Amino acid sequence: MNNPVMDPRHAAIELPVSGMTCAACAARIEKVLNRLPGVSANVNLAAEKARVNFSAAEAGPAEVVAAIRKAGFDVPAATLELAISGMTCAACAARLEKVLNRLPGVEAAVNFATERATVRYQPGLVTTEALKDAVQRAGFAAAETGLADREQVRLRQAAVWKAELRHFWIAVLLTLPLAAQMPAMFGGGWAADAHHEFLPRWLQLMLATPVQFWIGARFYRGAWSSVRGGGANMDVLVVLGTSMAWSYSAIVTLFGRHDLHVYYEASAMIITLILLGKLLEARAKARTTAALDALLRLQPRVAHVERGGELVAVPVDSLKPADLFVVRPGDAVPVDGEVVSGASALNEAMLTGESMPIDKRAGDKVFAATLNGEGVLRCRATGVGAHTLLAGIIRMVEQAQGSKAPVQRLADRIAAVFVPVVVGIAVVTFVSWWWLGGDFAQALISAVAVLVIACPCALGLATPTAIMVGTGQGARAGMLVKNAEALELAEKIRVLVVDKTGTLTEGTPAVSDVVPADGWDRAGLLGIAAALEQASAHPIATAVVAEARAMGAMIASAGDSLAEPGKGLSGRVDGRDVVLGTPAFLAERGIDMAGVSWESLAAAGKTMVAVAVDGRCAGVIAVADRVRQDSASAVARLKARGLRVVMLTGDHAATAAAIARETGVDEWQAGVMPADKAAAVQTFAQGGERVGMAGDGINDAPALAAADVSFAIGVGADVAVEAADITLVRNSLHGVADAIDLSRATLSKIRQNLFFAFIYNILGIPLAAFGLLNPVIAGAAMAMSSVSVVTNSLLLKRWRPGR
Repeated sequence: MNNPVMDPRHAAIELPVSGMTCAACAARIEKVLNRLPGVSANVNLAAEKARVNFSAAEAGPAEVVAAIRKAGFDVPAATLELAISGMTCAACAARLEKVLNRLPGVEAAVNFATERATVRYQPGLVTTEALKDAVQRAGFAAAETGLADREQVRLRQAAVWKAELRHFWIAVLLTLPLAAQMPAMFGGGWAADAHHEFLPRWLQLMLATPVQFWIGARFYRGAWSSVRGGGANMDVLVVLGTSMAWSYSAIVTLFGRHDLHVYYEASAMIITLILLGKLLEARAKARTTAALDALLRLQPRVAHVERGGELVAVPVDSLKPADLFVVRPGDAVPVDGEVVSGASALNEAMLTGESMPIDKRAGDKVFAATLNGEGVLRCRATGVGAHTLLAGIIRMVEQAQGSKAPVQRLADRIAAVFVPVVVGIAVVTFVSWWWLGGDFAQALISAVAVLVIACPCALGLATPTAIMVGTGQGARAGMLVKNAEALELAEKIRVLVVDKTGTLTEGTPAVSDVVPADGWDRAGLLGIAAALEQASAHPIATAVVAEARAMGAMIASAGDSLAEPGKGLSGRVDGRDVVLGTPAFLAERGIDMAGVSWESLAAAGKTMVAVAVDGRCAGVIAVADRVRQDSASAVARLKARGLRVVMLTGDHAATAAAIARETGVDEWQAGVMPADKAAAVQTFAQGGERVGMAGDGINDAPALAAADVSFAIGVGADVAVEAADITLVRNSLHGVADAIDLSRATLSKIRQNLFFAFIYNILGIPLAAFGLLNPVIAGAAMAMSSVSVVTNSLLLKRWRPGR
């Protein structure tokens, strides 16, 4: 069945259904669907799918989807990525995109540079087979892609490249004798006479014909597919131009008109030069995905697990969550996990861009593809297969490279009408020269030059190649861009709203100050406080215990512990009565704190843990969420780029003021709830400025979604990463400045590329039309135009994150 839309008769479809919570939901959907005429449905709650059989034409997939939604559930859209072969220029991509978007429930974006089509479609209205069939009927070939088969795709592309390289060298051998006549022809004028030919014309015909119809067969196939599909692409221009030159020359040769010039060298050299350009373009385009290929190569193939007291190598794909694995010195971590035992330092530069190794011990997270140092780690798998951080990075980079930036829309619109306009100009050129000048040879040469100088490829490659290299460089530096639009908008941000906890600060409380009273030292005060706190899971208690252990303090066992929520703890340690908590809690117990200076610490927004032993104050421990070491320099860097940095926090005003002073933030608001953060972002946007938002937690998700461009700091909460446009793997605000710098560098390359592509055609086509450009030079220029655009994009590889 070649119809791209499903025939509702005598067919069965399987639809994903979301929103079901129990068997009653499944039963209700079945009942609703089975009421439709000619429909028999079975709903599987566990699989969250509905299988629907059609026995008549009374109801179709659209009615089924509508019925499910009317019942209060949804049929979520699916996304499919297709590898497209057979595209030769941006006009092909534009035509294929139009073909796919004509299908019901389909939103497609075709990227000529990556040779990928990203299709969002409604299951039930169209199938994957129908999508691929539509691509085939448009004159191209499609294959589903994924992480697993990228290597196969790369191998197929390499085989095609080798075959085309072989054809190119054959074309060179056949064309060289024809090209040897060109210096003499240029000396006497391109179309002056035939006296400069030193090859017999029958030999020229024999040399040029294989180049035209064997080597150049790919252009004929591409042109036919394009015209059959109702469009026109670069192949049409090449075929028209070279066929005109070859046909005229063949007729002159067969009729023995030695008084007229032949143009075999023009047709053969145009095809050969365009083949050379395509080879160079393909090689350059392959380099634009080098960053993604490097990420794919990072994935380890084997993992070492303990079996019978021995380490056994098993395929990484066989690991499941909760499996225990061992990372030996020098090995790469196979999957995401948590350290169970052991200590080592891991190089996470391939994921975060941070060159310094990160210490890991029991309880710390490890990520797939990071490199272990000298220690041995026993870990428990937490994320395997597609659920590792590396797989998520690869997925996000692929999505970004396949998306379109708004700046590309103009180029797409022009590419869609480019070829018909050029053919029209060529016809006018031919008629004008022949009719007004009476020179058929000059009319032919000028028309051919117009056809081969025009290049829609450069327009089509200008934006996506820069996006591909830019997002690849971002991934290397620990910046994951969700889509091209975010990369384009990042440079336009004028207001950056930042969360405090986890963004400017480390996000976990830690002991900042220890103020012992007379007769006590730091270690003794921490030790007796930790004795009471070690049984508590409160973040402040955890911070006190961690600091005591770090100082090597003796931590005794506590008895008779009693907690008063929101105030403090009391109990006995080594036979002594110990009370700790807020200063107000100790004051309630009649304990005098006059001998300890703690007011300045409280004024700085720090949390006070006052400690008393046997009714006397032993000292105060200050706990605070420490400011990240690089937050102040990051804020200064952002302000130097002309951004207003505004801090929004739900914390107390005193704490917010202290953090703002320490980091150099001039504007801040305290006591802001999550919903209020989103409202604040919208208020800034109402002023007409582009607003960015940086945060790391679940409470930041509404504000991240409200911003023009949002940044998720670190690998934090999944909901924050999902809501963000750009995810910064490193826990540093410098990543926001890096992302803005990368946006500026990428947009600069896009503007340069578009300028070169437009100016090339604007200047080249008139020169050819007025007879100032011979076809061979026009062919070489057309071939090199795409290469120059891709090469200019590759200069982005020099970009590095700064400080």
